[in-house]
Amino acid sequence: MSHAPKPAPPPVQTESDATADPTAPAAPAAADTPAASASVRAAQRQARAVRWMVGVGLAIVVAIGLVLLFLLTLATNNRELYERHYPWLFGLNVLVAVLLLLVLVWMAARLGLRLRRKRFGSRLLFKLAGIFGLVGLVPGLLIYIVSYQFVTRSIESWFDVKVEGALAAGLSLARVSLDAMANDMAAKTRSASAQLAQVPDAAAGLVLERIRDQLGATDVVLWSAAGRPLASAGQSRFELNPERPSAAQLRLAHEQRMTTQIEGLDDLPPGVTAPPPANVKVLVLVSSPSVGLLVEPRYLQASIPLPPALIANAIAVQEANREYQERALARDGLRRMYVGTLTLSLFLAVFGAVVLAVLLGNQLVRPLLVLAEGVREVGAGNLSPKAALQGKDELGGLTRSFALMTQQLADARAAVERSMGEVDAARTQLQTILDNLTAGVLVLDAQGTMLSANPGASRILRLPLTEHLDQPLAQVAGLAGLAAAVQAQFDALQAEHAASDAPNAPNASDARPAGHWQQPFELHDAAGGTVQHPISLILRGAVLPGGAHLLVFDDITDIASAQRAQAWGEVARRLAHEIKNPLTPIQLSAERLAMKLEGKLAPPEQAIVAKSVKTIVEQVDAMKRLVNEFRNYARLPSAELQPLDLNALVSELLQLYGEENATVPVQADLDPRCPPIAGDAQQLRQVVHNLLQNAQDATLQAASGQAPPPPVRIVTRWNESSRRVRLNVLDSGPGFAQHILQRAFEPYVTTKPRGTGLGLAVVKKIADEHGARIELSNRVEEGVVRGAQVSLSFATTVSVAS
Repeated sequence: MSHAPKPAPPPVQTESDATADPTAPAAPAAADTPAASASVRAAQRQARAVRWMVGVGLAIVVAIGLVLLFLLTLATNNRELYERHYPWLFGLNVLVAVLLLLVLVWMAARLGLRLRRKRFGSRLLFKLAGIFGLVGLVPGLLIYIVSYQFVTRSIESWFDVKVEGALAAGLSLARVSLDAMANDMAAKTRSASAQLAQVPDAAAGLVLERIRDQLGATDVVLWSAAGRPLASAGQSRFELNPERPSAAQLRLAHEQRMTTQIEGLDDLPPGVTAPPPANVKVLVLVSSPSVGLLVEPRYLQASIPLPPALIANAIAVQEANREYQERALARDGLRRMYVGTLTLSLFLAVFGAVVLAVLLGNQLVRPLLVLAEGVREVGAGNLSPKAALQGKDELGGLTRSFALMTQQLADARAAVERSMGEVDAARTQLQTILDNLTAGVLVLDAQGTMLSANPGASRILRLPLTEHLDQPLAQVAGLAGLAAAVQAQFDALQAEHAASDAPNAPNASDARPAGHWQQPFELHDAAGGTVQHPISLILRGAVLPGGAHLLVFDDITDIASAQRAQAWGEVARRLAHEIKNPLTPIQLSAERLAMKLEGKLAPPEQAIVAKSVKTIVEQVDAMKRLVNEFRNYARLPSAELQPLDLNALVSELLQLYGEENATVPVQADLDPRCPPIAGDAQQLRQVVHNLLQNAQDATLQAASGQAPPPPVRIVTRWNESSRRVRLNVLDSGPGFAQHILQRAFEPYVTTKPRGTGLGLAVVKKIADEHGARIELSNRVEEGVVRGAQVSLSFATTVSVAS
């Protein structure tokens, strides 16, 4: 017993496949051939690789865009970084946005192409993408509008007149505070300088220390008018060459008695937040009690540190004013930068939302597309393994269930196809058997309509029955009698079945008929009367399970003819044996009686005796000839087949039928292509001689004394398709009567007044010995019989007997 192979599991699509390009066409169904399957798998792998590359590239572009957007935001909060890196950050973000726009346009184009091709699921994917895109676009636009208004109005509010006035007042206040503190420190230093009025230069160091402590100074130096340090206290004490005041400062101090200078707050870099060390340098003229031109003035210089809080506040006010002035000058550019950053952020957010919408929509619609494609293929009859998703959600499970169902349907169809193949093979085998049966087989329905016919039936009935299928058998020309006889037999069989199935029928189970019938039948009018020979049939019928009628018949014409010929041969042998023995004594007795009575009777009686004896002798001679013909028919020897030129044999015989010997001329039409046949020359001479004599007699009978009578024609033809040589003898006689035509080859069947009827019987027997087919028919022209035709067909491949 053969076992069906286990079905291969359906191909499973991984979760990565679910993130494929939503606009890509569905994968083609698996092909049946190995080469096609390999090409399909290669195409699927290539498409999967392309989708991976597109997905990875898109992810990289989005990641770069997000990083650049973060850096742009960070630069916006840092003015120096903003001004230094904003152009290339903005350009890179624009490039990323353009790439996202191209990706979005590509997806939209592919989706539009799917919509134009009316691919299943494209409308659903378009709706999902539109919904997700609107979900991301509408809130983004709302936030953008609000943020745009806020940024624009906020920037305008930064440069209000009050703010500018407050910054200016604060800066002025800081300057005034520093100046007041410097003047106060200068006054204290001038008061302290009075302690040096009576102190010489050599003792000034101790006084300077005391003054430094009083003033809280970091450094105190006593300078001469020439700018030479006389004494110092503090840091300058450790310097070899301390920084001396300029001549202009000394001159100003001499004129104004004191000068002040704030150091550490000039040329500060932008963005300084920690207060630098700053101090006030006070240069005062030391008063001297001596008055004279030779007295050299001295100058006291003190460096007093400023409070850090005051310095920090002053720096903050100065930095705020400087930044305010800079931004006031670049107000429009700042607005454009902020709006550009906001627009770019919205652009990236919207594009990212749309791309994400397409991807999420594909995640949702991909299982539906797989199912739709699978349903379409199943509807078209394609039960090849279907794609399935590995997702753990319900849609993925649905695709796997559908793939499993398709596989089960494919297995079921394969089993059905195997069964149908077996049925077709059995049907083909049965049809081959029916086509090669010599018997005819017809299948009829209960009303007698032909459902099927094998070639044997057409061959036996000599009708193209396949052209009359689905027609009643009774409507086929020449088969009305056969149809009536068959229908009568089936009606009788049905009546017997009904009688045997009756519940009150005695021994109903034992009385059931066998279910078939058999009857001989002789068909005379086949093909509308164009077939001249009757066909002897043996009919057998049975009822099929579906109620149809089965009719099987065999052509037993040749068998019946052979049986009759054999019976006539046996009769001839017995007659020749039983009749020939008493004929000679009868003839001798009659002749002896005539001899003994000769001259002994009166002339009248003598004439009667002579006439009677002559009649007896003539009849005995006729009886002897008849007995000899019967004996020759019964004892016809077997044919000794040798290669024989049929044309040469006919030409030789035609010498006996020349114009000087024959009352009816014979015309020959011999085909020179005829190859040698296997035959017995002696017997074939007898055949041709008998046929020519019969043809001449028939022609003379039809001529009725007309002169000259039409010639008898003898024709040979070579048929390359059947590879047979055909011999035809045609006359212009009255033809054969219907009852003679049906039994023309049987012994003692003749139309001649004195014929024995053994001529055609001998011809038939010799033809059978040669394996030749013989046919007898009337030549009909325009509905009128114009003569008879006898045809013999010889094979060229018959084995030659030794």
